[in-house]
Amino acid sequence: MRNLTKKSATAAPTQASEPETNQTALLLNEDRFDQDPALLAAVQAYAPDHQSELRSIGKRFAAEASQQLARDANTIAPELSTLDRRGQPEARLTFHPAWHELMAMNIEAGAIARSWRAGGQGAYAARAAQMYLTAQTEAGHQCPISMSHGAIPVLRRHQDRVPEIGEFWLPGLLSQRYDPSDVSVPSKKGLLLGMGMTEKQGGSDVRSNQTCAVPLGQAGAGQRYRLNGHKWFFSAPQCDGFLITAMTDRGPGCFLVPRRTTDGELNGIWPRRLKDKLGNRSNASSEVDIVNAEGWLLGDEGRGVAEIIEMATHTRMDCVLATAGLQRRALCIALSHANDREVFGKKLINQPLMENVLASLALESQATTTLALWLAHLFEPSGSPEDRSLGRLLVAAAKYHVCKGGPAFVGEAMEVLGGNGYVEDWELARLYREMPLLSIWEGSGNIMCLDVIRSLTREPAAVNGLAERLEAGRGRLAAFDQAADLTLSGLKTPDPSQARRMTHQLIVTLQALLLLRNDQAELADAWCRHRLNPQGAGLPSYGTLPAGVEPRKILAALMPVYH
Repeated sequence: MRNLTKKSATAAPTQASEPETNQTALLLNEDRFDQDPALLAAVQAYAPDHQSELRSIGKRFAAEASQQLARDANTIAPELSTLDRRGQPEARLTFHPAWHELMAMNIEAGAIARSWRAGGQGAYAARAAQMYLTAQTEAGHQCPISMSHGAIPVLRRHQDRVPEIGEFWLPGLLSQRYDPSDVSVPSKKGLLLGMGMTEKQGGSDVRSNQTCAVPLGQAGAGQRYRLNGHKWFFSAPQCDGFLITAMTDRGPGCFLVPRRTTDGELNGIWPRRLKDKLGNRSNASSEVDIVNAEGWLLGDEGRGVAEIIEMATHTRMDCVLATAGLQRRALCIALSHANDREVFGKKLINQPLMENVLASLALESQATTTLALWLAHLFEPSGSPEDRSLGRLLVAAAKYHVCKGGPAFVGEAMEVLGGNGYVEDWELARLYREMPLLSIWEGSGNIMCLDVIRSLTREPAAVNGLAERLEAGRGRLAAFDQAADLTLSGLKTPDPSQARRMTHQLIVTLQALLLLRNDQAELADAWCRHRLNPQGAGLPSYGTLPAGVEPRKILAALMPVYH
């Protein structure tokens, strides 16, 4: 036994027997603002007065301490308690302290309020840039932030009929304060709003919902109703209130439902469980019973889907921004690794085939970021109704195309790192799990494409505006002109069975247009030759830039820090 003990002790060295070689470091404290050409160009164009603040936000979220917060918040997921120590019902959610710190950092920097505060020229685009930057650290905490941001224009329309909105809800949402205390709305320094639409029997078919709402007195807009039912997916149940769809005598209604009554009691929102999700682990998604909850009807009975879809338009925009941010982060990790790693006698980044892979990823990221921030610019409150109409059409198309491509993009970045990319220590595994959510949340692929079809018939001004922009881009690249013809033909006679193909063609053509407009001739030519397929191909195959396109030039232009 003594020999076995001695042998065991000597068989396990306390430190590595040889030094670490040819291993890359974690990517920390990088300059996310000035080293991102697409972001820098967009902010200079759409939100020039916000550059200094965005640069500071980028540095703070890139810091090593912030990235540790992201790891902690996703390692220790939220917990739900449905019974207290006496066995009485409760609905208490517990988050890791890292979650609260991330929430406070982002909200206090304006992630909810910036777009809607008075006097902010370029404020919506600046807030979009903030979401793009902060998603690169941790995207899960953006869920309640996104819903709260999207709810503000909905609530503003109804504050005359519901005095509590102007007295408590809007000031709390616009406060730029994060207050995690679980008390009634009048006692809070800052507020969050969630939403509840999806039911188990209906899914995306909200009009088949069975949650019902009965007026407590007089029926109609601004009146109080009692809600009973169930929601299969209920986002961020810790929020102070929710926009909830429920059936009235005249069809679906949209209701503002506080989590707690004014006297502090729970208002009939009872989470059954938290969803055990593939990714988005830091965020609480739930299934709830609604038992005699009271709330205000926003708008008319039967118009609930139209009311809540405005909130969903802004949250869909955030899905596009988060995808763009996660793509950028994955690209930077892959490039950092390739720039440090040596294989076959030279740096990985200098291997011709790897150079092609990295350049095609960089080009995809550039086109996605350029599209996302231009699209956000269309939603400026001070902008024209025509721009916002075009934004509503394109946000569904962008969410389909951009978010659908997210997992493939991060998967390719993981392959650059090889086995290290697949393990949790290296961050890309978490990014990969996050990506499918952004495609599914707020309407998955078919729903987005069908929304595009509906918008083409309901918003002719948006279609005309898009056609004018495409026409203005003609005459510089033959590949673009051909793609514009194909796109305009699809817009004139949309075929629901071909909605995915048409939506893909629309977005890749628009991305080419934006690169042309930004005077990035070489990049636009590379994009057109790589991605504008007359047959309307699907997701890109990375590392397939055609002969004549120089990957080194693309990387030098888009990722200069690595060259």
